[in-house]
Amino acid sequence: MTLFLMLIGVCVSYLYADGVQFNRLSDLAKQRYGDQAQQSVQELNQLLNRVNTSTDEEKLIAINGFFNQKLEFVDDIQLWKTSDYWATPLESLGMHAGDCEDFSIAKYVFLKALNIPNEKLRLTYVRAQLYDQDIKDTRAHMVLSYYKSPTSEPLILDNLTPDILPASQRTDLNPIFSFNDKGLWVGGSTQPKASSQQHLSKWRDVLLRIRADGIE
Repeated sequence: MTLFLMLIGVCVSYLYADGVQFNRLSDLAKQRYGDQAQQSVQELNQLLNRVNTSTDEEKLIAINGFFNQKLEFVDDIQLWKTSDYWATPLESLGMHAGDCEDFSIAKYVFLKALNIPNEKLRLTYVRAQLYDQDIKDTRAHMVLSYYKSPTSEPLILDNLTPDILPASQRTDLNPIFSFNDKGLWVGGSTQPKASSQQHLSKWRDVLLRIRADGIE
């Protein structure tokens, strides 16, 4: 926990899901990335309109499926030529690629835009047990967690699988810490360790760029 915070840093930021300026987002997608990116933004807009009045569970399925299908997993060093870059949803859709942080950030942003309360959503760093040709490997990974209530078992939205499963069924994941724009939790704690004014520097930076793209 301490190592992650030392590496990433702490600062202040907030994200308010008052709406998405899809006209601006669409124009920026075309200007920066071309017609295919603009089409993806328009498809996302249509999806949000379609599920706007749906249940939380239906919104989770829709947003999780959209980004898992639209984005290809690519490491930051290959995609952005740096070891650790947190991309905005526009950047991820523009490149049609991202790593686990980028998948999780995009899902978080647009589930909030669908009026899922912030307190139900946390980006969660985990140690993931992966297998490469039957060789077990443990790696740092990020998922998005959804809590129906503060003490309920979370559902896990993950780019590694299309299925949204309860945390108890994801025995391959060991939580380290989680956060949203109002708090930071350690492990499986139900109480935030940090106040609402303490946030990660990379998180602060990507939130500022998300707002600049027209997402509030």
